[in-house]
Amino acid sequence: MELNYRGKHILAPMVRVGTLPFRLLAAQYGADIMYGEELIDHKVIRCTRQVNDLLGTIDFVEKGTGEVIFRTCELERQCVVFQIGTSNATRALNASQIVCQDVAAIDVNMGCPKSFSLSGGMGAALLTRPEIIHDILTTLKRNLSIPVTCKIRLLRKPQETIEVVRRIEKTGVSAIAVHGRKVADRPKDPAQWEAIADVVSVLSIPVIANGDVFEYSDFQRMKDATGASSVMVARGACWNASIFRPEGKLHWENVKRDYLLKCILWDNDLKTTKHSLKEMIMHHSCLELLEGKSVNKCHSLADLADMYGERKFYDYVQQNRHVAAKNIAAAF
Repeated sequence: MELNYRGKHILAPMVRVGTLPFRLLAAQYGADIMYGEELIDHKVIRCTRQVNDLLGTIDFVEKGTGEVIFRTCELERQCVVFQIGTSNATRALNASQIVCQDVAAIDVNMGCPKSFSLSGGMGAALLTRPEIIHDILTTLKRNLSIPVTCKIRLLRKPQETIEVVRRIEKTGVSAIAVHGRKVADRPKDPAQWEAIADVVSVLSIPVIANGDVFEYSDFQRMKDATGASSVMVARGACWNASIFRPEGKLHWENVKRDYLLKCILWDNDLKTTKHSLKEMIMHHSCLELLEGKSVNKCHSLADLADMYGERKFYDYVQQNRHVAAKNIAAAF
């Protein structure tokens, strides 16, 4: 079943945030589609696909280091999007073919403004190289059986953005996500919803609007203001993933607990677990207070479980790994 990009509330790709536990947390709260964090083609190509019977997951493990760079499971199979960082059509295809049987779609990052991406010709650097955009997207479309999309930023001039998205549409992609900021803009700068509306007005494929969604009501506000088919949220979800709940957000302390339990259940790596917890703490409290300092001192998921009073759950999961992870999840 092909992914439908109309009328959806979507978790944006976020580095060190969009791992399996966070994606499933967003889905639990109501997200329709979840993007994983951007992964660079070079790294993906160095991976082997491994079935993890203990966790009930599919792991993509980097040769040499043994690092799991992407973990997914059947629970999200129909709604997880794999985002790739690339500047080369052949590498993009090779990387996508490694993961394509286990995800719902492939997205090409054409909006990252970080120097690492720009210096490698990836992310927003692609927006000034329309011939490479065309090569990458048409190569993926020609060789993959799942949807292909891309996520962009606004260019310096409105007409430049319009020209790029028209060229992108001609490659046959299923949708375009548009972050309503330019490369030079900072997160504090307001997203330009009117510029996204201009993009929507010239395209026939679904446009996913992204930028300044912080409450559930903002999904509809942005949809109305831009005419976009769907709306994507990044920081608003990072700080409180329950933003996807129509009934309203839960207290961040409850969200934090739900996230930690999922990290324990799916054996998430410590680094990204601590990163997401600290993002929540920084927004709602302060890392210099006791909680923040205590998280920094934790050296394992067991330490975090002890700190947050979840040792009983941690021990139960460790003792029952022979039970399918989804069954443990259903019990909690």
